[in-house]
Amino acid sequence: MSTAEASVVASDKTAGALALGFLTVLREANGYVGGYLVVNGWGRPLEFRLTSAVQPNRVQQILYGGTLEPYVCADLIGKTLVEKAGVPVQLVLTDREEVLDLRLKIEAPVAWLAPAAGGRGPVKCHPRFEADAAAVRGLLDRLDAAFDLTEPFQRVREAVAEARKMGVAAR
Repeated sequence: MSTAEASVVASDKTAGALALGFLTVLREANGYVGGYLVVNGWGRPLEFRLTSAVQPNRVQQILYGGTLEPYVCADLIGKTLVEKAGVPVQLVLTDREEVLDLRLKIEAPVAWLAPAAGGRGPVKCHPRFEADAAAVRGLLDRLDAAFDLTEPFQRVREAVAEARKMGVAAR
């Protein structure tokens, strides 16, 4: 299993000191694909990265068992995307619970936006990092009340789909 990645970096890096990363992993027929969008405190894009598909083989599926998805999502895809990004973030938000283990690999807090009926659910941190909850709350309190934390994930999914159509991940 390996990851290749492509990126797009915006030139507007001065639009606020707060930088948030939105990381999602999509499961497709040909494997897992990750997308990572870094935005400033107003939601403007600072950087975007994506991976090519990561396809575990049958032996890896057997050996990793129930730990396969957290390994692929956090260790292979998430860690690669965050470490290769040129813009450091104060917080990584994800819509996939399996990405929470990324917190074991990076210094910044990682928070999962759990689903809820009719909107955003609770924000959960990795259980081994209890102090992250207060840090995450403090960072989210700095955002404008109108900032929809679920919306950047839609942008990531659409950008991944568009980039794949253009063949960006294949380069």
